[in-house]
Amino acid sequence: MAVDVGEAGRAGVSGTGGDDDVESVDGGGGIAKEHRESVAGRITMIVGAFDANSPTLSLSQLTERTGLPKSTVHRMADQLVEFKWLERTPTGYRLGIRFFEVGGLVSSRTHLRERALPFLQDLQAATRHPVHLGILDGRDVVILEKLWGHESAMLPTRVGGRMPAHCTAAGKALLAFAPDKAIEEVLAGGLERRTGRTIVVPELFRQELATVRTAHWALETEENVAGLRCVAAPIRGAGRAIAAVSVSGPVHKVDVSRCVPLVRRCAADIWNHLFGRRTTTEPGPVVDSRHPWDVEQWWDWLEQTAGEWM
Repeated sequence: MAVDVGEAGRAGVSGTGGDDDVESVDGGGGIAKEHRESVAGRITMIVGAFDANSPTLSLSQLTERTGLPKSTVHRMADQLVEFKWLERTPTGYRLGIRFFEVGGLVSSRTHLRERALPFLQDLQAATRHPVHLGILDGRDVVILEKLWGHESAMLPTRVGGRMPAHCTAAGKALLAFAPDKAIEEVLAGGLERRTGRTIVVPELFRQELATVRTAHWALETEENVAGLRCVAAPIRGAGRAIAAVSVSGPVHKVDVSRCVPLVRRCAADIWNHLFGRRTTTEPGPVVDSRHPWDVEQWWDWLEQTAGEWM
């Protein structure tokens, strides 16, 4: 976040601004104690208190969610309002316009979304179902784009939101072509049972990923949300998946046999649009087919060349 620590300290946001600032706290959403006592850590806690279900929070709610002293939250929240990271509402605070402004600067993800958007629109038009574009981040899938369909009201998803990777079709499509360490991270965190259909046995989950790896598409039926089905395909070449595209909707309306080829075609078209239709004079990665790039290398290349060709 673009708040200068020196300026923030002079304005009274430093971690030594008063007795309440050095008080030990138990909150923080998993942030280490030494970070909770820093300016950046406390700002992170305040900003992280907001979510899709609570876009507006009162001072008392912010205090409860962060575990910070109320006077600290009040002072820092007011200064974040001054810098336009937060906005005041009649009932409390909400995220400010600065987040919208800087969100578009996440270059490689933004460019991937922009390049994929025409194909996502084609997929939504063909299926009439909601379409998602997502990437893997730890144990979650982060949604880069969502196109609304005729049954979107049923979907608890939003752009920038997260879904658990282990019980979503997009997550399975990404994990099936992810490094072993990514799969182990998911398993180590436990396979949370979201519904009665969620796969929670590690060996069964590995078998599911093996099936996805062979088929090149993934299916999820009521594993994350009761009544919903999702079909997804990885966006990839010969190596790791850089993202996944999916179609979701009510179980009785998502025709798997019809959606699978459309979703796979969309994923392939996005990949080809990014990497497959180039002349020798156009910028592009030189990749040894015997040693396909992993997802980190593709992201690095996207970052480096975004300004040249996207």
